[in-house]
Amino acid sequence: MEKDQYRPETNAVRIQTEKTWQMEHSTPLFLTSSFTYDSAEEMRATFADETDNNIYTRFSNPNVDEFVSKVCALEGAEAGYATASGMSAVFASFMALMNAGDHLVSASSIFGSTHTIITKFLPKWGIEYSYFDINKPETVEALIKPNTKMIFVETPSNPGLEIIDLRLLAEIADKHNIILNVDNCFATPVLQRPIELGAHIVTHSATKWMDGQGRVLGGVVVGRKDLIKEIHTFCRSTGPAMSPFNAWVLSKSLETLYIRMARHSESALALAKALENNPHISWVKYPMLESHPQHAIAKQQMSAGGGIVCFELKGGLQSGTRFLDSLKMLTLTANLGDSRSIASHPASTTHAKLTDAERAKVGITAGMIRISVGLENVQDILNDILQALENSK
Repeated sequence: MEKDQYRPETNAVRIQTEKTWQMEHSTPLFLTSSFTYDSAEEMRATFADETDNNIYTRFSNPNVDEFVSKVCALEGAEAGYATASGMSAVFASFMALMNAGDHLVSASSIFGSTHTIITKFLPKWGIEYSYFDINKPETVEALIKPNTKMIFVETPSNPGLEIIDLRLLAEIADKHNIILNVDNCFATPVLQRPIELGAHIVTHSATKWMDGQGRVLGGVVVGRKDLIKEIHTFCRSTGPAMSPFNAWVLSKSLETLYIRMARHSESALALAKALENNPHISWVKYPMLESHPQHAIAKQQMSAGGGIVCFELKGGLQSGTRFLDSLKMLTLTANLGDSRSIASHPASTTHAKLTDAERAKVGITAGMIRISVGLENVQDILNDILQALENSK
């Protein structure tokens, strides 16, 4: 089926692997490491890239191809490649497209593991980096050097929900002939389509909202065909392949992504509004609140605010740990984007190894709480948070 035959939410349901002779309605699992040929000539032609036949599941697999086709349709991308996790997708997008001597310009407000790759591993391979403050997009262009190859950004960022104008970044990238790489994990293609705004490639941790139920790991990179070809070549040899089972789960998950993101966003906005004037909280951050510093940009490039709400407890670090210990329904876990609501305290967990100054630089304060709003009744979510706030004093 043509990937753009229908509207995106229909494509997410209807794109499907070709039926087998069994005429199944739901795509079967293709749990196989390799594929067979009817003749030596067919095998030769396949290895010579003269056919689209499968060779080995590390390279391609029907379940993985179906998942990738759906994500390409949702993002409006020419091509894509799925990986074993979100971090392997980010890593592949760097390593396949940059060489020793190149330079990366990245927002400093990024996921902790991405920060580790950029600061610890890229320099080992001769790739330089410069960080910019995502809240000061006017500083980006001054960082670009003759050897700059890529701009990387998460918007909204993890965990601080900072937002940057993607059209502005795309103009800068095109002007200097460099790649704009956008991590669209928090928004998903349901709420934001970076390629339409000028991005060249888009990365996702499919583990999060795409799966939506905390079951499997997965990552995906989609975008311009020539760039994805380089990523495919890199991944084909280095091996961060998505498993067929995970791809099968994720492809089914995409069928409900639109209705799930609508519910997550609706509940998150209601929660953010209900908490805005709470006496135990200094501030609440959510893209679709008028108080968000980049609210105007969020309204311009996102159709809704997503499922993450952040707020600052007045009591700082101690209040943060007391708040988490007081929760009765919300889960304490490292994940987000689940059907179940999750609470985390970045300063004492995911970003505990950073100094106070480093945390402050990327908007992570001592009392900051990140809520991944699930699919439960929003009043039950709010009630649990309110009673935990009372007990965090």
